[in-house]
Amino acid sequence: MKELLKITGIFALLLAVIPALSFFVPQRTFAEDISAETVQAEAAAEFSETERAETSAEIAENEENDTLKVLDFTSGQVLELSMRDYVIGAVLAEMPATYCEEALKAQAVAARTYAIRQREKQRLAPDPELMGADISNDSRKFQAYFTPEQAKDFYGSGYEAYYKKAAGAVDGTDGLALFYEGEPIVAAFHSNSGGMTESAEVIWGSPVDYLVPVESPEDKNSPTYLEEEVFTEKEFRKKLEKALPDADFSDPAGEWIEIKETSSSGTVTEMLAGGEKLSGTDFRSIFSLRSANFTVVYNADEENFYITTKGYGHGVGLSQYGANAMGENGSDFREILLHYYTGAEIKEY
Repeated sequence: MKELLKITGIFALLLAVIPALSFFVPQRTFAEDISAETVQAEAAAEFSETERAETSAEIAENEENDTLKVLDFTSGQVLELSMRDYVIGAVLAEMPATYCEEALKAQAVAARTYAIRQREKQRLAPDPELMGADISNDSRKFQAYFTPEQAKDFYGSGYEAYYKKAAGAVDGTDGLALFYEGEPIVAAFHSNSGGMTESAEVIWGSPVDYLVPVESPEDKNSPTYLEEEVFTEKEFRKKLEKALPDADFSDPAGEWIEIKETSSSGTVTEMLAGGEKLSGTDFRSIFSLRSANFTVVYNADEENFYITTKGYGHGVGLSQYGANAMGENGSDFREILLHYYTGAEIKEY
């Protein structure tokens, strides 16, 4: 029972960190809303041989068709899908279908890895809210997934071509997933980084061996790489006062913000706002910024604050834009995945 409770806590991550519709909202991809507590649990996650044995018989029942039970959160119905159909729907929802074949293959492996890890979690510690399913199509909590009808609505006349492209990426990586020390990894990804990806430790407070900074220079060419947000002094102060009720804004506006520390990848790790300490991730949330890699400049003449962000998303794991650039430059999906997930293995599950 103790081990089961431990696993339940460990897998809580998979209900909190989701690749949520990066195609629509690329800043909110996998692990975007993760908490430090759940990442610390995930970093320590282990599926023991005993636990695997306890669930192997149940999983084996689905091996022939490799099925996945998906809760449709809109209807409450539990759908039984083949893994192939599920991953195709996830790829269509999570990555622009205009991306190159090798990038789509990399996304397919990441999506499949997420699904098998989530399925194993449910075999070990079922979540009552899933009503017997392995996963949900609620993209606020789980990996995004398009039903065929949703994909047709979204892609319109391009549906057939994009479906064929996504299906080819899924079939071209059939049965493959990412592992680290024998366990399926947390395949975090984001739209694009600030030129170098970030570590799980910087963003979520706990180290994960395969989620460490790597170079992704092509991200600087992304149309969403840089964004400037402008706030009036009044707007800026109002947002901070709501989030930080103990903050003191009696000093001149130009002294309200002080960035104390940034990571090697550019993420703001410590700052002061009205004398209150907070992280760049906290500040990002307050102002709904694209990333926690930012600068803040006050223009006294205009009485405006200018916030400039680099990258789109938390920056951990696979950069989707970087993956596409690598693929267009000749890298295959294996090279892409092993670049962004340091020390991971690609093998059949």
